[in-house]
Amino acid sequence: MEVLKEITNFLTESTRLDLKAVALQNVLNITGSKEGRELLFGSLDILKQLVILMQDDSMAIAKDAALSAINISADEAGANAFLTISESMRQEKEQKYSFNLVQVCISRIMDKNSILADPCCMILSNMTRPRYLVDRVITLIEESCCTWDSIITAFTAKKYNVTGANLHYLGPVFSNLTQSPSVRRYIMDRTCNVIQRLLPFTEYTDSIVRRGGIIGTLKNCCFDVEHHEWLLSEDVDILSYLLLPLAGPEEFDDKENEKLPLDLQYLPETKERESDPDIRIMLLEALEQLCATKKGREILRDKNTYIILRELHKSEKCKEVLLACENVVDILIRTEEEIGLDNIKEIDVPTEYKDKFQKMDEEFIKDT
Repeated sequence: MEVLKEITNFLTESTRLDLKAVALQNVLNITGSKEGRELLFGSLDILKQLVILMQDDSMAIAKDAALSAINISADEAGANAFLTISESMRQEKEQKYSFNLVQVCISRIMDKNSILADPCCMILSNMTRPRYLVDRVITLIEESCCTWDSIITAFTAKKYNVTGANLHYLGPVFSNLTQSPSVRRYIMDRTCNVIQRLLPFTEYTDSIVRRGGIIGTLKNCCFDVEHHEWLLSEDVDILSYLLLPLAGPEEFDDKENEKLPLDLQYLPETKERESDPDIRIMLLEALEQLCATKKGREILRDKNTYIILRELHKSEKCKEVLLACENVVDILIRTEEEIGLDNIKEIDVPTEYKDKFQKMDEEFIKDT
């Protein structure tokens, strides 16, 4: 701790550049270990100075400060410490620098010339991972000078940042933020067409981070049963975007093809399935959510969802994906008479049965 106190003296914006760079490099090195990060969680002065130094005129200094913040915010305690500082230290008009890490990150992300845009996306991804921090981060974002529309526009633009930043990590940020009903309401606002702008990224081959983040966002949106019919309608056509990554090069006869969504008919021999098993699981979990109501189940059956899942199951090697696939198929192959109610989410399963089913799933994954 004595060493940290000494380092703090050299982390001020007025410190000579070379001394500041050495001190900051020491901090960055400390963040490379769990023990080092735990020391920093209790040193609020250093955390505050890192936020300040992310706004330094020297790009080398600002970048090292941002890299340190990425490492620290990757731990839940670090993310919470940064967030507490952001909430408690409001910027006065005469202040040149802000202690609000969330708003500093948003301003850098939205600055088309910023070289810190991608590191700032990573910081926000870390800070929004714990569910209990999400609503607090949302409040700070909404207090910033940027709107949700402007953030979505930056993410969906082909080359928003002129320095080469790609903003891929905004995908996981959206996925984390849509744990909150308020952000899901914005994403699914029928007058804004936001979700329609995100859908094409389910097939984005250049970045698994962006692709996975958006599929996670869509999965979260599927938890809201009241939007299912709209999501499955031609206005959104979410089913096509969830099924296409799960489809392979299999050939179907004309009758089977005609029932499939248009984008899944007569796929080429070169068609490949989503390569990442975690993303395949998210896609299947989204489909399972869309099976909650009778109307949703009927649409999935009418669109021949079963045959895509049948072929996926034949080729799948990952036990967790197989289980997720079977969960959806088990619902679709049952008749509505067998299911017996409109919304299966309304079934009150006793705790002992939930535990039993979970144990069965774990044994299936272990033994298959």
